[in-house]
Amino acid sequence: MKIGTDITVISRIERSLNQFGTRFLNKLLTPQEQKTLSTKTESIAGYWAAKEAIAKALGCGIGKELGFHDIILYKDIKNAPHFRLSKTAQKHHQIKNASLSIAHDGGFAIAVVVVSVE
Repeated sequence: MKIGTDITVISRIERSLNQFGTRFLNKLLTPQEQKTLSTKTESIAGYWAAKEAIAKALGCGIGKELGFHDIILYKDIKNAPHFRLSKTAQKHHQIKNASLSIAHDGGFAIAVVVVSVE
């Protein structure tokens, strides 16, 4: 089992959105994530924190080995967050099971992930 966590200041994400707009969203989110994600800055910050937390749990961070688009976030019918990795990333990291939690309050967004790997 591996654990990753990340916390981000929502206003930092808001500044990036204001400065870079669609370019920022395209760098962070897949087209499908952009379609299904709320346009609330808090939600976008939560997705940022989630992707960072997942990369930390996998021990590599965001970079050559694992990019933002290698982590695909989605919600189930009860609106609970989940993720899957791109086929290439899954071959490398071989996640068997995972749990993800995202929250935002008081100007911060936080995510915690637990993964079990082979």
